[in-house]
Amino acid sequence: MIIDSHQHFWKYEPKKHSWIDDDMAVIRKDFMPASLKKTYFENGIDGCVAVEANQSTMETDFLMDLASKNDFIKGIVGWVDFRADDIEEVLKHYHQFPIVKGFRHVVQGEADHNFLLRPDFLNGISKLEQYNFTYDILVFPHQLGAVLEFVKKFPKINFVIDHIAKPYIKDGFFEGWAVLMEAIGKEPNVFCKLSGMITEADYNTWKPEQLQPYMQWVLDAFGADKLLFGSDWPVCLVAGNYQKVKEIVTNFIAQLPEEDQAKIMGLNAIKFYNL
Repeated sequence: MIIDSHQHFWKYEPKKHSWIDDDMAVIRKDFMPASLKKTYFENGIDGCVAVEANQSTMETDFLMDLASKNDFIKGIVGWVDFRADDIEEVLKHYHQFPIVKGFRHVVQGEADHNFLLRPDFLNGISKLEQYNFTYDILVFPHQLGAVLEFVKKFPKINFVIDHIAKPYIKDGFFEGWAVLMEAIGKEPNVFCKLSGMITEADYNTWKPEQLQPYMQWVLDAFGADKLLFGSDWPVCLVAGNYQKVKEIVTNFIAQLPEEDQAKIMGLNAIKFYNL
């Protein structure tokens, strides 16, 4: 079974989706399940995990509603305010709904490099364990030092790093990212998504060969048991198409035994998110 572990839906609103800048104008429109279902059929995808694209509980509810009407959405990663005083009550509420698998915060957008280590945020994250929720880590490379310290505080919570931590592929940045990713990969409860890579390269001139060293590094660091294929649709459309994104991963992992390929393309996502 092939599972896309990372994609988004939205009804485009300029203010809500202000992160979609002029260079990404091609995705300034609605992206809803009907168009993705067609894309999945064309590319042999069996299901997906829908991830928040706006930081509000309304977004979480929006994704829950879409999942209730589209059975190919196997789980959702929503948003809650981990710094809120009522975080435990909020998590208890969402625990009623099996489709909610975990949560994410757009830490990459926080000015504080150590945002993950703020006491109020840590307090909120600590509540995930009792409800068996996962947490998606969305950061830039300069925040990976905090990530390493962060994940070590919660050995019983399952974490996954989105988009291989967004190394600056366009600029050839590698070493600083690589050292910390290797260390983070040693933590048994931390997984990594092979996703979002072409949009970290030059949108118009990227080549698969540019991505190879980054994929090989995370394969070596995390192992085939802890990598998840993700498309980052529709964001990926600013630099390519779904078929190209899938082929980047399938061509790369063709070197591996079929058992490991099956894990990366779906079984690990099923295990991680309890789909």
